[in-house]
Amino acid sequence: MKTITDIFNVWFEEMKMILKDEGVILFFFFLPVAYPLLYSWIYNNEVVREVPVVVVDDSHSALSREFTRKFDASPDVSVAFRSKNMAEAQSIIGHGKAYGILYFPNDFEKKAGRHEQAHVGVYCDMSYMLTYKAIVQAATAVSGDMGKEIQTHLAGHFTSREEEIASKPLDFEDVPIFNTTGGYGNFILPAVLVLIIQQAMALGVGMISGTRREQRRAREKLKQRGEEAELSSMPSVPHHGTIATLLGQSLTYLLIFAVMLAWITLIVPKMFGFVSMVHGKDLLSFFTPYLLACVFLAISLSPLIRYRESVILVVVFTSVPLLFLAGVSWPQSAIPGVWQGVSWMFPSSFAVRGFIRMSSMGALLDDVRTEYIVLWIQTLVYFCTALLVTHIRVRKDNS
Repeated sequence: MKTITDIFNVWFEEMKMILKDEGVILFFFFLPVAYPLLYSWIYNNEVVREVPVVVVDDSHSALSREFTRKFDASPDVSVAFRSKNMAEAQSIIGHGKAYGILYFPNDFEKKAGRHEQAHVGVYCDMSYMLTYKAIVQAATAVSGDMGKEIQTHLAGHFTSREEEIASKPLDFEDVPIFNTTGGYGNFILPAVLVLIIQQAMALGVGMISGTRREQRRAREKLKQRGEEAELSSMPSVPHHGTIATLLGQSLTYLLIFAVMLAWITLIVPKMFGFVSMVHGKDLLSFFTPYLLACVFLAISLSPLIRYRESVILVVVFTSVPLLFLAGVSWPQSAIPGVWQGVSWMFPSSFAVRGFIRMSSMGALLDDVRTEYIVLWIQTLVYFCTALLVTHIRVRKDNS
């Protein structure tokens, strides 16, 4: 009974400390609520449209003009400029007025008329993946269509069916299975939303740990100086057992982020119309070990934070690498073995992979069993390390 009372007291003290600290409130409440809205709003259009492109036509032929008209008719791109040479076109790209160049050499129509392979140059600003994709896809589609027209015209067939078979002897139908919109939002948002939970928790817990260390150092200095009056005015350190302290703090973080996780994984996708095929019971079962692993990992890493501000440098720096290590922005099969081993240390790696399959593919808990088991293993391992860290801190506070 005393242990339960101590756990409740720790929870109450931790909650008071959180609500009095503006920095922790920012990481525990504002960041998980606002960031998903911001990211979802930015990527809500899914794909880019009317990307400005510069056309450099050294061919000055009917064929190049036809290619340009069809290219401009695509919803993805827009012929915004026409330049006399490549140097002028590069200057336009350099000033950020366009994101790509469509170049026709002077022998473009001549080669096509000789039944030789004609070439169209496509130059893209590679700093923007979405604009690069739009320009290349539009140019490829027009090239394929015009190539088919030239091929059927030269074949000399009599019926449209013969021309169709000659230009496309092996027909296929492209049917997107999971990311049916083909959009960037449905592709990247599930990973970002899950990662936000781990990073926000690490930031908040690290800031709390930095605050405690600063207060401990301040008390030690006052003791050395013998300034008892100022020492008595500082907030006292509550004395509880290791188990009660760990469970009380963990319960505090768990309750807060359980609400934030529901907001991120259930409400935000529905608000912005992202694909969400999750099953409530499976989602709850899957994210239970994820939240626990994140809580215990954050507590285990808290001794690394000596000052409140340093947590931002440590945690925010890891956000982008962890997103890549999850195997979303970069294929998991292409990640070197050493870095895959590094990814196994973080709960977000397995939570992201499992949630994407559950959200985008309709996977059930049995389909993500490997990730689910690993998350429970991480929970057990980080519980032991968090218990050790808490025991050391409680001993220091009681000394």
